[in-house]
Amino acid sequence: MEELLQRMKSITLEEMSGVKLMNRIDTKFLTTLPVLFNLLELANDKFMVQETNNLRNSPYYTRYYDTPEALMFYDHQRGKKSRRKIRIREYLNSGVNPFLEIKDKNNKGRTKKKRVIMNESKDILDYKEFIGQHSEFNAENLFERIENYFNRITLVNNELSERITIDTSVKFYNFVSGRKISIPELVIIEWKRDGLSAKSRLKPILQQLRIKESGFSKYVIGTALTDPSLPQNRLKPRLHQLEKLIG
Repeated sequence: MEELLQRMKSITLEEMSGVKLMNRIDTKFLTTLPVLFNLLELANDKFMVQETNNLRNSPYYTRYYDTPEALMFYDHQRGKKSRRKIRIREYLNSGVNPFLEIKDKNNKGRTKKKRVIMNESKDILDYKEFIGQHSEFNAENLFERIENYFNRITLVNNELSERITIDTSVKFYNFVSGRKISIPELVIIEWKRDGLSAKSRLKPILQQLRIKESGFSKYVIGTALTDPSLPQNRLKPRLHQLEKLIG
């Protein structure tokens, strides 16, 4: 994979600042590593790859919070149109402090993200005001639910109008159940853009490789896989799809 990434033109984190897409439409796709290699070949002359501290496939860490009754998990798995995630996101190779992020998805499919740079303590109780301002939750009623590690490739098209993140080597740990799981075969692609009508360089590649849209939340699926005590009936189609994809 590294050889394929090195063939691509690079773009720095600073140059990517105009493609943050904090208010956007997201579409997710699932595939496997062999198909990803084909995708990178086809994307070579149409996309640039983000390079941070000499890495083009960077390590990420995320810690998700939820209420004791797992309200945010239930909202997602019930298919509620307007829903929220509260998490700490750390870019392990960037040299910057973690971010506390509140990620909202509205009933029109748009994703909005608010975030603040955290101090070294990573204690969400230090950010009560931020959480209260941007969500209906009280920081004192939020607890660690799961964490995950993964590697991320970030591509941006040459026109700087769409951004693609590609996550591999996904690992989960559940703070409640104490269970761990690793899914090295899985590739999660997320296509991020301002609007549905914008011309896409990615869409023809996905169609050529027969990579189909598939709703996937790392928080929800990771929680379901590591905590069988939670109801999962509505997630069974997603879990069966995942099992079929990676065997």
